[in-house]
Amino acid sequence: MSLLVFLATGFSNLCCDPTASCLAARTMEASDAEPMNTEITPPTSRRRRKKSMVWEHFTIETISGSCTRACCKLCKQTFAYSNGSKVAGTSHLKRHIALGSCPKIKNLEKQQLALTSDTKADGDTIEPTKRRYRTSSFGYAFDQEQSCTYLAKMIIVHEYPLHMVEHPAFLSFVQSIQPRFKMNDVNAMEGEVLSVYHKEKLNLMQVLGTLPGRISLTIGLWTTSQTLGYICLSGQYIDLDWKLHRRMLNFMMVASPHSENALSEVISVSLSDWNMKTKLFTITLDNNCSSHDIYSANLRDHLSNKNTLVLKGQLFVVRCYANILNVVAQDVIASIHGIVYNIRESVKFVKASPAREEKFSEIALQIGIPGTKALSLDVTTLWNTTYIMLDAALEYKEAFTFLETCDDNYNEAPSADDWKKVEVVCTYLKLLYESANTVMVTIDQTANIFFQEAWKIQLELTNATSSQDLMVSSIAKEMHEKFDKYWKDCSLVLALAVVMDPRFKMKLVEFSFSKIYGEDSARYVKVVNDSIHELYLEYVMQPLPLTPAYIDQGEASHVNGNDNNPHTTPNPMGDGLLDFDIFLSETAVNQATKSELDQYLEESLVPRIHGFDILNWWKLNNLKYPILSKMAKDILAIPVSIVGTGCSIFGSGTGSRVLDEYRSSLRPETVEALFCAKDWLQYLPTFTESPSTMFAKLEF
Repeated sequence: MSLLVFLATGFSNLCCDPTASCLAARTMEASDAEPMNTEITPPTSRRRRKKSMVWEHFTIETISGSCTRACCKLCKQTFAYSNGSKVAGTSHLKRHIALGSCPKIKNLEKQQLALTSDTKADGDTIEPTKRRYRTSSFGYAFDQEQSCTYLAKMIIVHEYPLHMVEHPAFLSFVQSIQPRFKMNDVNAMEGEVLSVYHKEKLNLMQVLGTLPGRISLTIGLWTTSQTLGYICLSGQYIDLDWKLHRRMLNFMMVASPHSENALSEVISVSLSDWNMKTKLFTITLDNNCSSHDIYSANLRDHLSNKNTLVLKGQLFVVRCYANILNVVAQDVIASIHGIVYNIRESVKFVKASPAREEKFSEIALQIGIPGTKALSLDVTTLWNTTYIMLDAALEYKEAFTFLETCDDNYNEAPSADDWKKVEVVCTYLKLLYESANTVMVTIDQTANIFFQEAWKIQLELTNATSSQDLMVSSIAKEMHEKFDKYWKDCSLVLALAVVMDPRFKMKLVEFSFSKIYGEDSARYVKVVNDSIHELYLEYVMQPLPLTPAYIDQGEASHVNGNDNNPHTTPNPMGDGLLDFDIFLSETAVNQATKSELDQYLEESLVPRIHGFDILNWWKLNNLKYPILSKMAKDILAIPVSIVGTGCSIFGSGTGSRVLDEYRSSLRPETVEALFCAKDWLQYLPTFTESPSTMFAKLEF
């Protein structure tokens, strides 16, 4: 989007260039010399003088009666202006001049470029005579510094290399648009990138400084072709308006990113850098299972002395849900890697030529296979594509067997036992596949959505391990071993999050645990119930601002669930009973009333309707549950998955990501600036609007 603004700036400068302005003035003078019988002089009596610069280029002509049109002095085109009492405005007139729709202006542009090229002779540039020209209000005056900033943002957002500023083709392109622009060298452009980074960092620090609640971190590991690595820290939080956000905070180079002390040191530096030592809530790790316990113990020991960890650190470390889905899926696929290879080669054989595909389709038709799924090859690094390949091939298993008997060139058909293994594997891969898709399509990935996904997988795998079919039980045990470890580590976090969902509360926890644990479920339910009450008491001990008993009519309608009342202007002075509110607060402490948590849990469940917005529900019930809503804000903001909204879960989180050779060669501070600034800039309105919308909002 920054490139579009850059282009728009350059073009408007062409229109405002002194040479072009001079030519335009001569053309307009010639145009004014021609007689125009239809031109109307606007009356001066009792009418405000038209101040818009657009009337330097347009005149008003009367068509019939009270209907008038605006006529361009240059090209003589007419545009609607007024019809009786209705006035069309001047925006379309401004666009005609500023965006180059006028053919006369296009000709002036060509003449200006020609004059510019003629000023160069034998390598010497002839400076034009300096004169003052009135700047048109239809565009921005050329600003070298602003253009450099836009170029730096373009490089950041689109991940262009810094040395693109030295590419001859790019230099020629920029010069053709704005000859006065002086291109920076690589070092100067690196400075511009760092300047953008520091400016946006200050803006984000101001936002984080106003957070009413805590912030949760996610940690990702990156490696390079050298022995060095990077640790990426992002913060997830819910703002004052109950909107969920995730922002990258640091992208720091460390010598040994997999060492025990690396994470704790980076997190400590980041918390100090962002002034969040007392705001840390949870940390979600992206690392392999074997090192998870080491990281967890080390982080707790290092940070417990500096931060008050809730529930004695039981919620402190969270494992990535995307990570466990991918680990389990890839492990089970690896357990039948030989069969997967045969099916992959079989699909390759069929799709090698149109003739073979046609022959295979005829075989499937003869056997009576419906053919509802299309054969496709997988991407070996993305397990979802492997599942789709196996699932489709499973439908054509008889066709592959028949093909082997009638084609001597094909001998890769799996056996009957192999197909049975594929069928069992696909049954449980489907659980993981559907769960991943459910998470990815959710716009706001609040923590409450993961419990329902995780307990279903835990239940299915637990039941499958006791199956009478040895093949089913053996495959299920391999998958259940790792997923059960995740469930034991994270089930409490997931359960507390779903309790904060007014559609489920403790009821879903009781129901799901009865399915998983059977007769022992009461013991596990008690753990969740005790934990939620203990956590609530910790929030009760925290200071809260005085919550007034007086609210305006509009807020009252929100609290009662009625959003149909017309909005009323709140009274800044309330109803004059501030002392009464203080009295209520003092007397409420001495009364043995039910806590907010108990009231919330005892109330009826909210209906499970499509499109339910849990953050909006808590926003509307903030006054009703001031303490509980503060706790809900922190819990719902826990990033159960490090994979953000709109990103693919498949293939993510199963190992360190690799930094490319170019970025690995840059200075660490430059790498951090490029990564962080790109994350921050994508949320600015300039980079989220479409080009047409942005041009429509340009102020001429």
